Amino acid sequence: MSPARTLPTVVVLAAGAGRRFAGATPKLASPLGRASVLAHTLESVLGSGLPLVVVTVAPLVGLVREVVASRDIVLLPPVGSASREPLGAGYSIAAGVTARAQACGWLVLPGDMPRVRPQTLQLMARAVGQGAAPIACAQHLGRAGHPVGLAAEMYNELSRLSGDQGLRRLLARYPSLAVETGDPGVLVDIDTREDLERLIAAEPAFAVRQPVPLRQTDQA
Repeated sequence: MSPARTLPTVVVLAAGAGRRFAGATPKLASPLGRASVLAHTLESVLGSGLPLVVVTVAPLVGLVREVVASRDIVLLPPVGSASREPLGAGYSIAAGVTARAQACGWLVLPGDMPRVRPQTLQLMARAVGQGAAPIACAQHLGRAGHPVGLAAEMYNELSRLSGDQGLRRLLARYPSLAVETGDPGVLVDIDTREDLERLIAAEPAFAVRQPVPLRQTDQA
C-alpha cells in the first residue's frame, strides 16, 4: 500500500495574501538564509517523509515548483473568478483535503512556519494514526500551534470549509488531543516583516544567503 494511503498527508497552505507583511516581495517568497520562507517549510515536510500537497496561487506556483513536484500542487483560481468565492484559509484547506480525499488523515501546516521540525510532523502523524481523537493539536510548553492533525473521519467537515473559515469551529465542536512536541517551531509563524527580522536575528545562519538544493524531482 502506498504511503499516501497509510500516512497522513501534510496540507501546506501557501495561498494567503500576507497583507500584514510589508514590502514588495511576497511573504512566502522572502529570503530566509539559503532559501525562501516557503522553501524552508517545504523542506521540513519533505524531510519528514510524509506525503504532501501544497495549495497555492499563480504568483507563487513557480516558487513551489522549485521544491515540490507538480503532481503535489493544487493551484487555486484567481481571486474574483466569476464561479468562485473569495479565497481564504478554509477554502485552501478544503482544496487540499479534497485533492487527497483517500488519505488516512491530514496535517494542516501554514507555509509561513519554517521552523517546524520534520520529527514534529512525524510525531503528529503518529498521533493522528493512533485515533485517540479526531483532531490532534501540536503544542509547545502548553501553547497550541501548528500543524493541526485531522483524522479521515473529518473529511466531510473539512471539504465544506470556505472563505476565511479555518479550523477554529471544528476545534470548538470536536474533541481534540493536545500533543506536546518539544518543538518551539510549532509556535513560530511569520506574519510581519518584524517577525522575519526577529527570526533572522535569532538564527545567524538565516542571514547567510546560499543556493538551496532541490529535494524532490519534478515529475508531472
